[in-house]
Amino acid sequence: MANQERRGGLEVWAPSITPPGIELTDEQAMACAFRILAIDGFAENLAGHITWQRPGQDNLLVNPWGLWWREVAASDVCEVDMDAKVVGGKWDVTPAIHIHTELHRARPDARVVIHNHPYWATVLAAVGILPELVNQTGALFSGDLKMVEEYGGEVDSPLLGAELAEAIGDATVAILANHGVIVTGATVAEATYRAASLDRVCRSAYDVMLLGKDPLVMPAGAVKGMKQSLLERAVDVYWAGAVRQLVKAEPEVLD
Repeated sequence: MANQERRGGLEVWAPSITPPGIELTDEQAMACAFRILAIDGFAENLAGHITWQRPGQDNLLVNPWGLWWREVAASDVCEVDMDAKVVGGKWDVTPAIHIHTELHRARPDARVVIHNHPYWATVLAAVGILPELVNQTGALFSGDLKMVEEYGGEVDSPLLGAELAEAIGDATVAILANHGVIVTGATVAEATYRAASLDRVCRSAYDVMLLGKDPLVMPAGAVKGMKQSLLERAVDVYWAGAVRQLVKAEPEVLD
């Protein structure tokens, strides 16, 4: 019975009504994503970038070089073309933008790409291991994690970006040895939820390792259903709640 496959997601249960979210422009949604993840500990001071290739478009929205994620507002968001040329916004962008341009080019499914150096994920990256999925939240990453084992330094050219994209392949989440992580998603909400969950999963795995005991194994059938539920039911309500709390505390994020 424990190994029986269990269904999950909206097929099993869908809420009849949920608390309202806040209507946002694309730039406001991006600014909220930066601050939500920074508050959650995903960011490392001024490091990191998020890009969004909106449906039907090639250009990317991205954060400017020099602002910490915690201080990005909607009016700070920049736009670049697929050759990394800034075509909108008042700031310059990082040369590491090629991580994003080339991954977007190789992966039409990866509409949003998040890169940073969250602490617990980089602890595991330092020893070249993927987190063991030891709890229910870890089900979100079942079958989606990949370790890119060779650190090659700064990715600051299309060639290096293309090489990294090839190494990542079709993985939804890649942990980069001695570096950080890359998280992809179909929407800003999905990618932000996945990124916000990742470092907690890495910390749980690290703490379980310290106990020196083998974790209980979650049945594969149950994991599959839980992953479906997290993606189909948790993403939108997570995003709506995170945005509500952020805007209430820091309304200037929308400026």
